[in-house]
Amino acid sequence: MTSNQVPDWVTQELFEDVLKSNVEGYSKIRSFRAGSGTAPGKTYMNVMLRVHMEVEIQDGTTKQISYMVKLPHQSKVYEELMKHTDLFGTERTMFKEVVPEMEALYKAAGLDVTFGAKSYDLKNAKTKYLAMEDLCTKGFKIANRLEGLDQEHTERALRKLAQWHAASAVRISTKGHYPETLLKGFYMEENRPIMLQVTDSNSQLFLKCCKTYDSNEAYIDKIKALRPVLIDEMFKLAQIDTTDFNVINHGDFWTDNIMFQYDDSGKIKEVYLVDFQVVQYGSVAQDLYSLLISSTKLEDKLSKFDHYIKVYHDSLVEHLKILNYPKPIPSLREMHQTMFKYGLWGYNIATGLMCAVLADPKEGVGFEEFESESDEGLDLHMQMYNNARYRKHIQAILPWLLHRGALDMS
Repeated sequence: MTSNQVPDWVTQELFEDVLKSNVEGYSKIRSFRAGSGTAPGKTYMNVMLRVHMEVEIQDGTTKQISYMVKLPHQSKVYEELMKHTDLFGTERTMFKEVVPEMEALYKAAGLDVTFGAKSYDLKNAKTKYLAMEDLCTKGFKIANRLEGLDQEHTERALRKLAQWHAASAVRISTKGHYPETLLKGFYMEENRPIMLQVTDSNSQLFLKCCKTYDSNEAYIDKIKALRPVLIDEMFKLAQIDTTDFNVINHGDFWTDNIMFQYDDSGKIKEVYLVDFQVVQYGSVAQDLYSLLISSTKLEDKLSKFDHYIKVYHDSLVEHLKILNYPKPIPSLREMHQTMFKYGLWGYNIATGLMCAVLADPKEGVGFEEFESESDEGLDLHMQMYNNARYRKHIQAILPWLLHRGALDMS
């Protein structure tokens, strides 16, 4: 199923109970339309639908209502991943239990913090799904991933992330862990074979392209050595080190999963997070590398990296104190040491997520094509790794990672 195909069970009757519960004075639906909820050329792990309705209120007036509905892809790779990873169950638990708990911690401390959209239950849905409010109706927008986040957007995103991490650390330190299945992300032993399969051919393609990058002779041997063992090394990094400061990572923290709301003068008013399907308990380095390597402007990516870590750390300390975190608060020195320790996570982001973030939009490309080992899928990755925009970023990042020791295996 592609993103522009709407299942026949997605009808107006599916939303009757949601409208009755959430629209004051709701009377009936006058018109109903469902279509793709993403722009052409976007690559997502799920199908996103936007549902538009004109509803009549009891006083005779009408109101425009829209919701977002997330559905699973129908592809072999996706189905294989779903055998061991219940993405929709995880996200539903996040929306219904985890996020409300974290927001409640701030409310009890006298601070109003909201992390994202509201979610809704749909009776008689025929597949796994997630229904949410359409944040676009509140003026939220996604930044341009090809341009990258500027300093203002990056700092606001980091402060929101710090609020999230602080609340998760306080919650776990005071109430104990959530179920392990909720916090493992993709890094479960059952997923190792499919992850190896998906990444092996792409790693070979990256190495082939890497040989054409400027000054590659400085790091090419380390890239060659990493290629066959990268997934094993990433599984090692995913193991919990209890001596670290650990949090519930968002797990997929990049441009398209961050929405910004602006005031009348164009200043950022609020930041919301979206997509909680691959949350993972562990080092804060996971989310920090994800954002700072994949989604920031090239001119800021490395020159302001340490500055951004301090921005995040300052906000983390502030909110840990607000929430009365009962354990020692990590110092700025310890935060930088953590980033060095988990440096390979930065390489994984640079060679995986970043190539998709910086890829030119391509009509008709979805999850199946992106993860496919077909000629079309391999050609797509070759285009990504050879993309002029990506080459500029990766040719700056690889020497930086090398000099930080991030290309050394454990």
